[in-house]
Amino acid sequence: MRWALAALLLMVAPLALAEPLEELKLLSEHVVDNMAGGNLSGLAVCGDGLWTESDRDDNLIFRLNPTTDRIWKAEPLRFEVPRVPPSGLAWGLRVRVWAAAFIRGGDLDFEGITCDGQGNRYLVSEGHAGVLQVPVKGPARWLDIDPQMVRQARAHGLLQHFNAIFEGLAINPAGDRLWLAAERENRGLIALKREQDHWVCDGPCVLMSEGGDYPLPAQLKTGRPMSHDFADLSLYHGKLFTMERNGYQICRRDPHSAAVEHCWSFAEEALQPGRRYNQPYGLVEALVIDDNGAWLGIDNNDGPRVDGEKRPIVWRFAAPAAGWDAAP
Repeated sequence: MRWALAALLLMVAPLALAEPLEELKLLSEHVVDNMAGGNLSGLAVCGDGLWTESDRDDNLIFRLNPTTDRIWKAEPLRFEVPRVPPSGLAWGLRVRVWAAAFIRGGDLDFEGITCDGQGNRYLVSEGHAGVLQVPVKGPARWLDIDPQMVRQARAHGLLQHFNAIFEGLAINPAGDRLWLAAERENRGLIALKREQDHWVCDGPCVLMSEGGDYPLPAQLKTGRPMSHDFADLSLYHGKLFTMERNGYQICRRDPHSAAVEHCWSFAEEALQPGRRYNQPYGLVEALVIDDNGAWLGIDNNDGPRVDGEKRPIVWRFAAPAAGWDAAP
């Protein structure tokens, strides 16, 4: 019995001694006006502008322009959406997407936006597991992605559940490497490369697939652990940064293996009493990493915060003390 107890203590000790994540510092908060459908679900820097999209608007993206220090106005850019290619998703998922769009709108359910070095914008559709390019000039078009991608993803336990398909994307400046984040149950990361006008798997399609739960942050006294998830991606200095919404953390990962290198928490700021929402899961769905800090966007599903604010919100966090390139 004593040997068994000693072995148990040896296993538990590293967990007990693990240092808490460094907490990021909130610098400013910005309320977003004029988003027709609300539901801000992604952020991207294109040139000198910050752009977003809504998962309720199928043919709009928005440039965010400050009107005051606190209030930003969303200036819409309208585009025509070409016919959606077959998704490769299971029939039951496709039916549920159709039914949800009929009730709430947003058939395409855009859940992420990113830009290449030329300023072309890319939107990931959760409803149809596709990526739409909105170029600086010319009509929008769907990327020609090898159907093998969805098949491999599903074989690894990804893309199994309604409203848990793709939740974020990132592209390199050259516009020839693309990463997709599968949201949850299981969550995963997928890598693609461009060969002429065709997108194929960059080696294995699936870099990682995992389930599991986060423990509740200390600020949340009640509730249940939430599933591991990805809510957005950002590419910075050649590394992938993942928005891990339910864990209230941002993690830096290797773009080839998806291995975690370092994580930072934003729970202390996000869970201040005045910033909370009466919703049982994390709501931060958008991420941009840059030299000086991070932009985080909140999709509050039109639900009010404790102070009554119902509009989408963008937070500006300072970079960590040692920078985003800090050693593990």
